Amino acid sequence: MSLMDILSIVIPSTMLWAAPLIFTALGGTFSERSGVVNIGLEGLMVIGAFTAIVFNLTFADVFGDMTPWVSLLAAMVVGGLFAVIHAVASITFRADQTVSGVAINLLAVGVSLFLVKFMYDKGQTDIIQKGFSKVDIPILSDIPILGRIFFSNTYYTSYVAIIIAFIAWYVIFKTPFGLRLRSVGEHPMAADTMGINVTKIRYIAVILSGALGGIGGGIYAQSITSDFSHATISGQGFMALAAMIFGKWHPLGAMGAALFFGFAQSLSIIGSSLPFLENIPNVYLLIAPYVLTILALTGFIGRADAPKASGVPYIKGNR
Repeated sequence: MSLMDILSIVIPSTMLWAAPLIFTALGGTFSERSGVVNIGLEGLMVIGAFTAIVFNLTFADVFGDMTPWVSLLAAMVVGGLFAVIHAVASITFRADQTVSGVAINLLAVGVSLFLVKFMYDKGQTDIIQKGFSKVDIPILSDIPILGRIFFSNTYYTSYVAIIIAFIAWYVIFKTPFGLRLRSVGEHPMAADTMGINVTKIRYIAVILSGALGGIGGGIYAQSITSDFSHATISGQGFMALAAMIFGKWHPLGAMGAALFFGFAQSLSIIGSSLPFLENIPNVYLLIAPYVLTILALTGFIGRADAPKASGVPYIKGNR
């Protein structure tokens, strides 16, 4: 197998697995940049995956080939609404943000599985018929060498995720809203003094995290698993959280970390078809993503400081 053949297998697979992580990690970045810790990303992905699959199964005959994309919009809306629970608990009622995030994770799994059992009378949904499929991107796939590696046998969602990462970078670092967001996350009292509504900014950021996490779950379910059960997400939200930290709360850093973790996960699927990994027992490839996540967070990223007000409730007027 030539190097070109290896790259044409590894890169599309990496981008497939990375896309859900990119969206979810960006959501976490918005939330934590505003000062609200959100370890509920796993739950947001779960509710997004559930919504996307159920919507897809219900409306496939209505929307046809557009069903996966419309299902993502439904997952985005429901994910944003679900994140309001975390926002109310951690911002309005100033509950412990870690506890609230854990509650979101448990609630999402409990509610989604209850509804699956109620709607389908079994522990998982049916298989969707209108999921995201591999495509050759027009014009770009015809580029010599690069076209075959990056733009053939791939998914549109992978490139949408990368584009959204650059948009998130622009919003956070180049717009007035981004400046307010970062000021609220670094020094909410100073931001309040300057007339910035700290509560409003934090609510927007947490709802954005829910919307992006819902999209991440929807992409994962419709492009990788094609159904929903208790094991559909299985730690992807926590891996996205790790990507956010690995990327040092920066959208492009989070994207790079998500691509790294996507590569690690893809090896467990395609490793047996690669010459240099075919003799490695599959169990080692399956645990590789989690081992690499731990190593990345503990040994290779240096000091990663969260926004200074992250995790600290803000009481207006308490200076």
